[in-house]
Amino acid sequence: MAEGLIDSVVRQLKSGKEADVYVVRCGGETWAAKIYKDAHKRSFRQAVDYTENRKVRNSRQARAMAKRTNFGRQQQEAAWQSAEVDALYRLAAAGVRVPRPSNFHDGVLLMELVADDQGDAAPRMNDLNFSEAEAHQHHATLIDEVVRMLCAGVIHGDLSEFNILLAADGPVIIDLPQAVDAAGNNHAPRMLMRDVDNLRTFFGRHAPALLATQYGPEIWALYAGGLLVPDMPLTGSYERAPGAVDLSGVLREIEDARLEESARLLRMA
Repeated sequence: MAEGLIDSVVRQLKSGKEADVYVVRCGGETWAAKIYKDAHKRSFRQAVDYTENRKVRNSRQARAMAKRTNFGRQQQEAAWQSAEVDALYRLAAAGVRVPRPSNFHDGVLLMELVADDQGDAAPRMNDLNFSEAEAHQHHATLIDEVVRMLCAGVIHGDLSEFNILLAADGPVIIDLPQAVDAAGNNHAPRMLMRDVDNLRTFFGRHAPALLATQYGPEIWALYAGGLLVPDMPLTGSYERAPGAVDLSGVLREIEDARLEESARLLRMA
């Protein structure tokens, strides 16, 4: 407000694990302002899986972040926040259904307020019920968006019904501070599989036929082979070539082992 970027705060819209969101007025328009929480107030931690191979401005920043100095922690916070800003601009330019960013200043992201057909703030998917036909339609739309994101080199990394809004013209994907670089992160295949599995599980409650689909392995195989393009027709089925590694199965085993080890260490602590 001091910088003149917004005129007034209308109300708080949401309090989340890494940020609070407010409805604000800017001139004659209504926007959303996302205010990132300090690290010690956040419940969502910057897991190494998400931040692996994220670029920083220079080697001094990289060394400070690695040593966890005060300066390094400040830079890590800035990188965590700017990751969402960068992802939103990148995905909006690629035609992905995300809120249109407007400005980012001093830990506050100003962006489009996603609205329903009444002009009110759009609800989250997890607060709604769908018919079988609606579930199929929204699932298909979101699979297309996952493909479009991947073609832009981005994986959401935490996609679920809790960070998808149902706007007047269809689903909109939100909350991207943990977005990962598809080409530069070794955990990218597992994260893509998990995002797609979350969509399958949620919409499968309303349309059980979706539970048998295998879009995740199909999408990643096309991407890894350099064949994936936006709006590509997909089958939802996937068969491994003889002798090929079951990538999704291996990734699930690795994730299960990692969770078991984390639980063991927590018990010891």
